Order: sequence, then C-alpha cells, then structure tokens
Amino acid sequence: MAEELTDTDNMQFVEAIQVTEKKKLCLRCGNNREELFFRSPCSRCNKEECLYCRNCIMMGKITECSKLFFSPSTTSTKHQRSTYLAWKGELSLGQKVASDKLHQAVKDKKDLLLWAVAGSGKTEMMFKGMNEVLINGGRLCVASPRVDVCLELFPRLQQVFPDVEMVCLYGDSADVYNGERFVVATTHQLVRFCEAFDVVFIDEVDAFPYAKDPFLEYAVQKAQLSTGCSIFITATPDRKWQKECDRGKRNFVKVPARYHRKQLPVPKKVWIGDWKKGLQKGNVSKITIQWIRQKLSEGCPVLLFFPEIKVMLQVAIILEKMGFGPLLTVHSADPERKEKVQQMRDGTIRLLCSTTILERGVTFTNVQVGVFGSEGRIFTESALVQISGRAGRKMEYPRGDVLFFHDGVSKNMALAISQIKMMNKLGKRQGLLDEE
Repeated sequence: MAEELTDTDNMQFVEAIQVTEKKKLCLRCGNNREELFFRSPCSRCNKEECLYCRNCIMMGKITECSKLFFSPSTTSTKHQRSTYLAWKGELSLGQKVASDKLHQAVKDKKDLLLWAVAGSGKTEMMFKGMNEVLINGGRLCVASPRVDVCLELFPRLQQVFPDVEMVCLYGDSADVYNGERFVVATTHQLVRFCEAFDVVFIDEVDAFPYAKDPFLEYAVQKAQLSTGCSIFITATPDRKWQKECDRGKRNFVKVPARYHRKQLPVPKKVWIGDWKKGLQKGNVSKITIQWIRQKLSEGCPVLLFFPEIKVMLQVAIILEKMGFGPLLTVHSADPERKEKVQQMRDGTIRLLCSTTILERGVTFTNVQVGVFGSEGRIFTESALVQISGRAGRKMEYPRGDVLFFHDGVSKNMALAISQIKMMNKLGKRQGLLDEE
C-alpha cells in the first residue's frame, strides 16, 4: 500500500479489493468469502461505510479505496555468468534422476512435485534447478510453511550460492526485502509479493498451515509470474496428490531411498496400555522407561514426541524425578525453541521432548525416536512418516529406532508403516539400496 512505501514511481498498482455484483475479492490475500468483508468509517476516503477485508487485517487494514503497488519481476543481465553454484558434492543415483527432472521442469516452466523420502537430500536435488533460474537472470523463492525449515535452509543456500544476494523473510525476521533475486521465506510472507518470481520452490508443501489454508495457495500463485512455475517438495504428499501421481495427472518424480543407500527405519508398534490412567497416578510405562534408559546408556540421543503439551510436561516431570536429566521440552509457542534444538545438536542435552513441531526440518546425529501415545489424532499418517524420518539420516549412523508407544493401533499408524515399507520396496526394485 502507498503508506508503506517511500517511493511509488515506476510501480504498477491494482485496486486492493475488487467488487462486482456477484462477488468481492481481496487481491492481497485472495479472500472472497462474504462473511470476512465488513464496512466501517474510513480515514482514507472519508466515507462512512468503506469495505475492508478482515481476513488479512493482521497485515494492516486494507480497504476498497486502497491501492496495491508492485514492481513486476524483470530479467537481470547484470553480472550474468555460466554458474552461481559453488557446491562440489556428488549426487546419488536417485538424487541425480530427480535433480535432472527438476532442472528440466524449470527450463520448460512446468510445475513438478518432488516426492522424496525424509533424509534423501532434497535440498541438494534443487541446486541445479535453482542455478538454472539464476544464470538466466531470473528470480526465485524458496518458501516453507515452517519458520524452522526456513532458518535451517537459509545458511545452507547462502553457502552454495555465495555470490547471490539473498534474504530470509518470516514473522520476526530483521531482514527487509530490497529486490534480492533469491528469497527464502515462510509461505505467509508471499502474500506481500505480486508477479515477483520465475520459480517458487515450496518445501514441506503438506505441512500446516499451508496444507490447510487456501489463502496461502493463492499467495504462492500471486507471487509467481504467469509464465513461471512451482516446484512442490515433500516426503508426504496428501492422498489426493498421491492418487493424481498414480493416474498420471500430476508431473512428479519420486525418490524412494536416502543418499546413503540404507533402508528407511521401519517403526515398531509397542503397546503400553492405558497410559493416560498411568499418568494420573504419576507413572510412565516400564517399557518406555527401559527403552529410554537403554538408548541413553548406549550414548544415543533420544527424541520423544507427544500428542499434547500437557502430556509432554507430565511425562517430563516424571522422567526428571527418575533421574533422566538434563532434559528439555519444546513446543510451537516456546520462545527458546531454536536454542533448545541447538543444544540437542551440540550434545549438551541428550533427551528432548517435543510436540509435533519438530516432526520435520531438523536433523540430529544418531537420534533414536519414540512417539508416546502414537494413536492420538494429531499423529496423522504424514506426521508419523515425517517423525520416523528423523532417525537414520546420517551416513555414519544410517539406522535408528522408531517406536510407536500406543494404547491401540490407529489407521494412521498402519498407513505410515505401510508407506515406509512401500518406499523401501521401491528403492530395492530401482537398485537404490544396498543389500542388508
């Protein structure tokens, strides 16, 4: 909007809210729901009843008398060169197939789903396609629904594209966009862009909130040039997308194996009875306690997932009383989340209790994974596959425990285990796995 800019010269603009007899549309967020539009006195146009959008009011009040200014993307020929990529690593066979197909999709400007198992090195598979955008003078954005994923990706991308100006945008970010050709951002930040990027790479496309919010899908489409394309990246596409892939209705490439050529750890179901009743009495199942003790005694860090913050805190208190310290708990509203994750990486703690906030976007060396109360509704098929993908990611530690501690096997538990086994089977068939 004009009041947010110091200079609108040479910029294009559109009316912020389009109103016709049949519908209303907010061009900032894509809202077209009648119940999310209201009227109120306006200081801009001095009308007693000026229409405004409630859906994106957190970004500042936008009214039908407002204008949205934007500068469409332009191809840059400044300092153009044969490559911007400084990465000297080598791709595995599976990674190379995916990298080549992704590169071709970028050249052809065709949308693509990169369906690759957790820990397969999806970021490395994107490098060639990213480089293609840059050497042709284009602009690109790597977007993710999760701040944690953006924070992990940004320094890695800076390292492999050292001569490219880059910015990382999220809710509390100190960075400010100043026309950089390479942007890393949460999907929410894309609401601020219009026709800005030749290619948008959407990492963890199935993650909340992107997967549950049609306005974020609109934001991606608006941020992308009409001649551009989107690359969707995930280990766990939803059932609808999986069926579209099976029927040939979606352009995709599948990577069923990790770069180190070892099988994905298959979760084991461990019945622990009525754990809720046990917690009321101040007890945690002996099987769970024995497993934690064994893994810690072997020098392995342990990552425990819980269905609710309340349950996590109850268990953490019991574990501390039993001498399992130092341990930490982490959840989405935890202001020290980043610091606690780093402590786990550094090895200053070896037991970390988490909600599903750490189901993706984090890597810990030789970590052993437990899911307490895995029958809980919060543990969807996608969440359980992602959680299982925390184990066995490193070349030097390609295996690891994944235990589902439960009081009854859920459909999602069965589906997650089935999907992991299917990927292992496909990896063997394609010659991407070593013999065990």
